[in-house]
Amino acid sequence: MAASTARLLDNARDGRAMSYVIAIMLFLTVLSAAMGLATRNAAGALERAIAGRLTVQLTSGAPDARAALAARLAARLRATPGVTRVAPVSRAALADLLRPWLGAEANDADLPLPAMIDVDLADTAPATLARVTAAVRGVAPAARIDAHASWMASVAGMLSFATWLGLGLVALMATATATVVVVAARAGLDAHRATIEVMHMLGATDVQIARLFQRRIARDALVGGVAGGAAALATVALIGARASGLGSELLGGAGLGAGAWLMLALLPLVFALLAMLAARIAVTRALGRIL
Repeated sequence: MAASTARLLDNARDGRAMSYVIAIMLFLTVLSAAMGLATRNAAGALERAIAGRLTVQLTSGAPDARAALAARLAARLRATPGVTRVAPVSRAALADLLRPWLGAEANDADLPLPAMIDVDLADTAPATLARVTAAVRGVAPAARIDAHASWMASVAGMLSFATWLGLGLVALMATATATVVVVAARAGLDAHRATIEVMHMLGATDVQIARLFQRRIARDALVGGVAGGAAALATVALIGARASGLGSELLGGAGLGAGAWLMLALLPLVFALLAMLAARIAVTRALGRIL
């Protein structure tokens, strides 16, 4: 078809309206996808950080006896196969952890605090855990062993839920975009019914007419998608910069890599192709029914 023929089916006002809708859809889609990718990265970083990490607590006995027992236990753990790091937690570090709740009282020398030892393992194999447990029980039978993975499981589950929620929102936005395109294509058919009938009499086929609608809708979708996608990418970059400035290890692990940024940048093109496909199917089916 000639360019002049294509302009017969063009409606600038309808195109602008659909571009605005697609821009909003892409903005929300890119934000949802970024949320899903970021939470997936955060979950992975959290899993790597807490895998094979234990904390041993000693709560019984007088403070001096507890400190001596902690020193013997730390020495025993360092000699245990599979243990890569043993770090007794100082009283000052414990006081810093309690200060948000106790205030200045956290530094009180008479405040009873447990002796704590952080332990990193080379792996999480049952045999390694069994050796470490036996070493702890051999020195301090009443000691408490806390695996970080157990009490962080709820956080990891929440991050996993957020990841799937982001992916679900992307799928929902793609479905909504296809619906908008179908509605716009059918509205275009109704608006240009007389023109289409003339084109049919001149020998144009349904496929040729559908191709004209497909090109126009793809152009409008790409314009709106690029605008909405660019705004969303700028928003994601701003949020990432603010999050990295907080100094949180969890938020730091949620950063997006080069592959994730490429996926987000390609979303406008993907949505334009989706719009082309939806327009072609909708127009071809509608032409077969009404003309």
